[in-house]
Amino acid sequence: MDVQERLDELAVLIEDAKAMPLSASCLVNRAQVLDLIDEIRQLLPESVARADELLADREAVVQDGRREADRLLERARGDADLMVTAVEVYLAAVGESQAMRAEAAEDTARMRMETDDYIDAKLATFEIALTKTLQTGDPVRERLRAQVYEDLAPETSHAALDEIYDDQR
Repeated sequence: MDVQERLDELAVLIEDAKAMPLSASCLVNRAQVLDLIDEIRQLLPESVARADELLADREAVVQDGRREADRLLERARGDADLMVTAVEVYLAAVGESQAMRAEAAEDTARMRMETDDYIDAKLATFEIALTKTLQTGDPVRERLRAQVYEDLAPETSHAALDEIYDDQR
């Protein structure tokens, strides 16, 4: 039994004691009260020792809690530093990728313009070559036509053919 239970018994003993007529005094069994007081005295050092143990345990628990809280705070700070570093690395990577994308777009546009210019120059060269070929082919075709006319009409003179040819133009 603990001290609190013994004190409760003592209180019940006094409350249940026979009252003295016309007085606030009461009759209690002396031996019984003294036995309870002795038991309480014997239990008190044990209770005080348990209370001291509980206080010491409480202090140890509080210290452990503080150490754990400090450890958690330090870990959280380290994690926060890592997250900040990771975010900075991410932002740097995003910036670099955007710069690379812009450079690639500029290179693509430049190459497209160079390709268009190259194709245009080649087509112009081809057009000039075709024009020269056509211009070279026209006199040859005219001579061939003239010869065909001569073959068909040998009795006609060259002067008459030139007139016909000039008229056709």
